[in-house]
Amino acid sequence: MWNWLSARAFRHVHGNNLVYNTCWEDPRLDRAALALGPRDTVMVITSAGCNTLDYALQAPAHVYAVDMNPRQNALLELKLAAIRGLEFEEFFQLFGQGALPDCTRVYASQLRPRMSARAQAYWDRRIYFFSGETRRRSFYFHGTSGVFAWLVNLYVDRVANVRDAIHAILDAGSVDEQSSIYYANIRDAVWTRPIRWAVGRDYTLSLLGVPRPQRLQVERHYEDGISQFIGECLDAVFGQLSLQDNYFWRVYLTGAYTPECCPEYLKAENFAKLKGGLVDRISVHTATIESFLRASDVRISRYVLLDHMDWLSTAREPFLQREWQAIVDRAAPGARVIWRSGGLQVDFVDPLEVRVEGSRRRVGELLTYHRDLAVHLHARDRVHTYGSFYIADLAAA
Repeated sequence: MWNWLSARAFRHVHGNNLVYNTCWEDPRLDRAALALGPRDTVMVITSAGCNTLDYALQAPAHVYAVDMNPRQNALLELKLAAIRGLEFEEFFQLFGQGALPDCTRVYASQLRPRMSARAQAYWDRRIYFFSGETRRRSFYFHGTSGVFAWLVNLYVDRVANVRDAIHAILDAGSVDEQSSIYYANIRDAVWTRPIRWAVGRDYTLSLLGVPRPQRLQVERHYEDGISQFIGECLDAVFGQLSLQDNYFWRVYLTGAYTPECCPEYLKAENFAKLKGGLVDRISVHTATIESFLRASDVRISRYVLLDHMDWLSTAREPFLQREWQAIVDRAAPGARVIWRSGGLQVDFVDPLEVRVEGSRRRVGELLTYHRDLAVHLHARDRVHTYGSFYIADLAAA
């Protein structure tokens, strides 16, 4: 019964809302893992579209952004329209500061005509997310993960009263200074027993796009469950890794990026590259990975699967098996696959069986893992909310 209720709650949140308003996968790792070249074709799960733009900046042949949630694709379409239709200053206000006072007029005249009918229908009713006039003043406090960020900021300001310490830690000049501020002024004030209880609830995790199967992947390796995992993540981010270029945590703690601390697509020189033609190498597809690959005749050389296989790891193995069959069938020679997991170790991918030239093969037999590179990169992950990272070459079918 509990699993059924949890699944219903997740489907309600994820199936009716924009969940991710920014990507929480570090593309600096991905660039090193993917080693993109001019002939590469990339398939990536869209999420918020930030990393799709990051990959396009590496000038591959094409980037296919695929997501079954049309609201996530609508967000990427809005970014693409804004790159084509705006100058950098307005673009940075919109997606860097999360607020453009004249957003309704700008949307109607310069963005809406450049979007699909489905994306238009979504933003016609929600462009006010960017107005800066609502109680949640920034776009980055909208969407379900944004609501969670907004609640965290309310807690920081009104309950824990550590806003000055948050500003200080974000402006710290060294990791030692950061660590001192975190342990002296933030950790115990914020990471209280009621908060640890709250973040362990399935509905809270649903706001962040974490379904119960992924939670179970995490909890296999942590005696005290998801709250222990999150606590260790926070200790690493704020006490061990530099925050100077950690735009992931800055935007959720302040509602905005800065010109010095932001995704690559929000830098003026990269905006110019995208506007100059790289944006045209991106296409957006509302579909499952399997259905997109089945309908496509393009050979994919780089697959970016994010963490979504965790979602299918328990009760939906047949879906995952069909997905891998489609991945194998569409893979170009020398294809590479990268993915993340909430767990410390993924053991559900290699045993999957696919058919290759009439014979059944285990997926693990087709993959050559780059484990040392993955471990090296994962340790430097600025987001640090995943348990493990995987890089594997796929043998030609």
